[in-house]
Amino acid sequence: MPHLVVCSLSKLSATAQMYQPREMVTLLSAEQEVQRPNGILDGRHLKLDMNDISTNVEGMIAPEDQHISRLVAFAREWDRSAPLLIHCWMGISRSTAAAYIVALALEPARNETELAQELRRRSPSATPNRRLVQLADTALDRGGRMIEAIDRIGRGSEATEGTPFILPLEPAANGD
Repeated sequence: MPHLVVCSLSKLSATAQMYQPREMVTLLSAEQEVQRPNGILDGRHLKLDMNDISTNVEGMIAPEDQHISRLVAFAREWDRSAPLLIHCWMGISRSTAAAYIVALALEPARNETELAQELRRRSPSATPNRRLVQLADTALDRGGRMIEAIDRIGRGSEATEGTPFILPLEPAANGD
């Protein structure tokens, strides 16, 4: 069964070694560098430069529509033969939002609230970046249900860093 793997930057190497992904999404500020782990295919590493903010802050890059469109397009090209690794600085906000977005983009019939609850069950510290979710809600035409579901699960438990976790997906239809 295909799945998304979510982790922090400091756990990236160990998580990649454990789950053997071939594709990766990085959500970090523009000045933060990341070493692509062994096994990640050349050209299948998407780096989205943004800060972990939900409102515009001078000197910082807020999540924007183009981040969502690039994330969704990248995810839709994923062949699901190996896990898709998604990480940010702490593995709590940007990466959990991205995993939630990818799951709903790839599985449009999936229930937003049930997925948000599953996200919370798998990651008690998950606090998905609200701006990313709100932008995706509009882009994926979810009628406010994504942001409502994330608001319902609320802020995750206090943590200095998220524990790596997997979020299962359904197998692609027709071998896609």
